Amino acid sequence: MLAGPISGRTTMAERVGFAGLGLMGHGMAHNIRAKGHPLAVLAHRRREAVEDLTAKGATEAGSAAALAESSDVIVLCLTASPQVEEVVGAMMPALRAGQVVVDCSTADPVSTMRLGEALRARGVGLVDAPLGRTPKDAWEGNLDVMVGATDEDFARVEPVLGCFAGRIVRVGGPGDGHRMKLLNNFLSLGYGAIYAEALALARKVGISAAQFDSVIRGSRMDCGFYQTFMGYALEGNREAHRFTLANAYKDFRYVESMANAAGVMTPLASAAKNSYALAVGTGGDGPEDYVPHLVDYVAKANGM
Repeated sequence: MLAGPISGRTTMAERVGFAGLGLMGHGMAHNIRAKGHPLAVLAHRRREAVEDLTAKGATEAGSAAALAESSDVIVLCLTASPQVEEVVGAMMPALRAGQVVVDCSTADPVSTMRLGEALRARGVGLVDAPLGRTPKDAWEGNLDVMVGATDEDFARVEPVLGCFAGRIVRVGGPGDGHRMKLLNNFLSLGYGAIYAEALALARKVGISAAQFDSVIRGSRMDCGFYQTFMGYALEGNREAHRFTLANAYKDFRYVESMANAAGVMTPLASAAKNSYALAVGTGGDGPEDYVPHLVDYVAKANGM
C-alpha cells in the first residue's frame, strides 16, 4: 500500500513499527508485512510471534526507542493505557516530527488525549484506532477499526489500517475512537453478562443450554457475539472467544470512568462490570480465562 511523502521523501510504502504481538497483534503485524510494508517489531514475551514475523522478513527492534528510530508509522496493540503510556514514554526521545503513532489498544480516552498533546508538541501525530472482532479476523485481515484522528493523520494511516481491517469507520477527531470502543464494549461485554446470567437461570429451572440455544439461535436475539460466546457453553470450546475476563473487567472500569467524567449515571454498566469483577476476583484472572467462561463463575455463585 502506498502513502504520501513525509519529510521530503518520495512516495513509498510506509515503514511500520509494531508493539504488542499478542492474540490480535500477531495477525495484524502478519498482514502489514504481507501487504509489502517494511516491518519492525518490538521484542515480546511471545517469542513464537517474533520468530514467525522475522522469518517473514520483519526485523526485531531491541527497544522501544529503536522501534521509533526505524519507523514512519508506529502501531501499538497493548493491554491498556498504562502499557501504552510506558511504551510511548520509552519511544519519546527517539520520536521525530512527521511520524504517526496509531494506538489500537482499548484505552482510557483521558490518557489518549494527554498523550496526544505530548506527541503533537514533538510534531508527531496520534491516531486512536481500537479494534472490533476476534484474533481470527486479525489473521484474515477482516477486523473492524473505529478511528479518531485529524483529517491529515487519517489519510496518512488509512492504507496501513487497511492491511488488517475489513471495515474502517472514522468516528471523529482524536480520542473519539477510544470513546466509541468503550461504548462498543459496553454493548458486547454487557451481552456476555446477560448470557451468563440467563444460562444460570435456565439451568436452575431445568432448561438446558442446548434447549436455550435452539430458541435464541436464528432469532432476532442472535448475533455474532452470541454465537462465539455459546461455543463454550454448548461445545466446551475454551477458545471460542479469546478475550480475557481481566480485559473485560478493565474495559468496564474505563466505561465507568468515562461516564463519571461525563456526569452520566450507568447502573447497567456497573451491574455488568460487577459480573466480571466477580469472575476475576474468584480466580478468572489468567491469560486463558476468556469471556465465555463467565458462565462458570455465575453458575458457581448460584450454587451450581
